[in-house]
Amino acid sequence: MEVAEQTPAQQPVNPLERSLTLNIPVADVEKDAEKRLKRIAPTVKMPGFRPGKVPMRLVKQMYGNEMWAEAVSEAIERTFNETVAREGLRVAGSFRIEPAESADASILAFTARFEIYPEVELADLSERTVERPHLEITEAEVDKTLERLRKQRTTYHEVDRPAQEGDRVTVSYTARKEGEVVENGHVENFPFVIGAGALLEAIENAPIGMRPGETKTFEVTFPEDEDNKFAGQTLQFELTLHKVEEPELPAVDADFARALGIEDGDVQKLRDEIRASLERELKQRIDNEVKKQVFDLLLTAHDFAVPNALVETEAEQLVERTRRDLRMRGFDAAKLELSPQLFEEEARRRVKLGLIIGEIVKRHELQAKPEQVRALVEEVAAEYEHPEVMVNWYYSDPERLVSVEAVAIENNVVQWVLEQVQVADKPVEFDEFMTQRPA
Repeated sequence: MEVAEQTPAQQPVNPLERSLTLNIPVADVEKDAEKRLKRIAPTVKMPGFRPGKVPMRLVKQMYGNEMWAEAVSEAIERTFNETVAREGLRVAGSFRIEPAESADASILAFTARFEIYPEVELADLSERTVERPHLEITEAEVDKTLERLRKQRTTYHEVDRPAQEGDRVTVSYTARKEGEVVENGHVENFPFVIGAGALLEAIENAPIGMRPGETKTFEVTFPEDEDNKFAGQTLQFELTLHKVEEPELPAVDADFARALGIEDGDVQKLRDEIRASLERELKQRIDNEVKKQVFDLLLTAHDFAVPNALVETEAEQLVERTRRDLRMRGFDAAKLELSPQLFEEEARRRVKLGLIIGEIVKRHELQAKPEQVRALVEEVAAEYEHPEVMVNWYYSDPERLVSVEAVAIENNVVQWVLEQVQVADKPVEFDEFMTQRPA
């Protein structure tokens, strides 16, 4: 089999596309097709003939075209693989085959079109800067967390006084427009906490100053931008207050500590555990923020074409991942039209970043080490009641370690980048940093 050299007319349509004309001798295909026919002949069944006794000419009539097609397909695959290996080409994705003209009747000509992996030249990062968030856990942060835990365990008891912010109230109300009760406009015995933001502010604050048994009428104009069929309209409300309950937060004592898992009720142990938990979360958030900056930096520092074939595959995988996530949340993903084009930008970003990371790992030998993988597994397992069970679960199936190894490799790359760039500590406020969406 021969392979023609690439001609000027076969210039790539994008920087990574290549094409080759594959010249396959007809005699080779005929010989292979004949072997295939002889191989299946003993299994061919036909009325009037004993198994294995069907004449070859009849076998050829029945299966000749199929065996010819298989022989051609295998010849194309073999010739293509031999050629790209000889030329040292790294094929990205699959290749497309198109028939080509041949002046020689003894030759079958095909054009193979494919993309290759780009050459990634690592950029100089010495003038780049990564800002590492800088903050510490203080007693104030521990106190705030304790207060949130107390509020989560708030109890209420009924009181006979006017309602005020923070109280839980039970009300009935009717909403009217021009004297007519609107659809779903009558609600009975509805409990809510004043100031919690569950209702429009005008409705939620209406019970303030009222005593149980009192009724109040007032108007509410719904905001124009409210996602509501009454947006921009004014409704008349009649609200009756049935019950007022005052909040009571638990004391920070031994009972409170035991309720949060401190068996001996030691409050200081509880504070120490809260601090340790905050420090773990803080470290994770700082690491994630630094990793995000590093990855963004790598993407902006490198400019090269990305194989469309890899982007298309990645986009398809993102579609499937999204569908799977939606199904897990109870949505009927089949009813949603999720086109790969919707994920193309993110897919291109992922493919490009993967190529950069791959080049860094290869050039600087940053593969994951067993001890790094073990440390990550133990870090995840530490969040469970029986860490050793989770560790054994990971190591009982090597495939479960794949994602952990990927994280270890990413961490190695991040650490390598941080050694190349300038790192500046950036003071941040604890509450602001910890409440922002994770990177």
